[in-house]
Amino acid sequence: SGGSGASDDDLASDVLSHYSSASENASVLDDTGEPLDEQTAQEETEDKLKQCIDNLMDKSAKTRLAALESLRGAFSSRLLCDFLTERRLTISDCLERSLRKGGGEEQAAAATVCAQLCVQLGGGDESEEGFKILRPVLSAIVIDGCASVAARQSCASALGMCCYVSAAEDGEDLVKSMSHLESVFTTSYPNFEGTLPTPKAGTPGLHSAALHAWALLVTLCPASRLTVLLDIHLLKLQACLESSDVNYRIAVGETIALLVELGRDIDREFEDSDMLCECLKGLATDGNKHRAKNDRRKQRSIFREVLHYIENEDFTEEKIRFGVEGIYIDSWMRRRVYDAFKEVLESGVRHHLQFNPLLRDIFGLGPPLILDSSVKASKISRFEKHLFNSAAFKARTKLRNKVRDKRADVM
Repeated sequence: SGGSGASDDDLASDVLSHYSSASENASVLDDTGEPLDEQTAQEETEDKLKQCIDNLMDKSAKTRLAALESLRGAFSSRLLCDFLTERRLTISDCLERSLRKGGGEEQAAAATVCAQLCVQLGGGDESEEGFKILRPVLSAIVIDGCASVAARQSCASALGMCCYVSAAEDGEDLVKSMSHLESVFTTSYPNFEGTLPTPKAGTPGLHSAALHAWALLVTLCPASRLTVLLDIHLLKLQACLESSDVNYRIAVGETIALLVELGRDIDREFEDSDMLCECLKGLATDGNKHRAKNDRRKQRSIFREVLHYIENEDFTEEKIRFGVEGIYIDSWMRRRVYDAFKEVLESGVRHHLQFNPLLRDIFGLGPPLILDSSVKASKISRFEKHLFNSAAFKARTKLRNKVRDKRADVM
């Protein structure tokens, strides 16, 4: 109903608090303060989610936006695959309507929920079906210069994630999505005289989102396609390291490192230019007083990593812990994939790493663990875990490479 602003906000906070408490395995209480059994709590939560889905069709933009924010919190913090599989077409249709007819804020929120929906449904037919409905409208907003910048930015990230999860078998979808994203960030490339364009307000954030989404999809490309992409983009991206926006410079640096890593994977003789290393050295030691101190610190840290990798093939490893498990981020490819999921799932990324079969498959973790206290007591050593993690990820990469080889003719 149109004028129910307060109750919409109440519903949103209800769903969020329900999910955050449930995801911490806290006991859920009923109105009298008595603990609810798990099934009753689940039913109550599903009722609230059904109400949110109904509210996506409301005439009031405020009601629709509140419903999208509630779904965003719920999709991030819990695994809802069974509940969503039954309602995937209804939700996809509602999200498509918000993307086509909503204002900028509603479009941006709907795009994020699109990406979360694909992650919830996993990489199977259901997710692919949703992507077929949503890809055209996400793409249309990404390339629409008149759409709100925030909406375009959110749609670029969602297009990358939805395509990564859902279009792994479809080379045509991959090529189209990458082409739309390229059309956005290549407007930051230098002109024929070699001059970088002056960025308009908000465009560096949009260019960064499109570049990150594109880089995620590059990890799915077959070697033949990768060689072409390296030829087209590597030198142009190098020029963008001179961009006036610190976050775009960082996005470009990370993408260059990923492209060099992928280039070396397919050709051990792959050479990067000495000019690239000189440019990276400048950014890794940048003391330019015109830049904010925090910006300089953040930039120096990232570019030291990029330079260290390009000169020595040495990656600064990071461990992400969740429950009794952990994954090692030990390559630029693995970092790009993890960062993409973290952006979509926000603080819920660790919960999904524990329980979501899609993420567990991508990061080579196997089926979700069912732990009792005796298992928790016998933790394997850090080194054994690291070996297991690396082997599993390599196996996954080999599997993806087989898929890439099959798709080579489509590309």
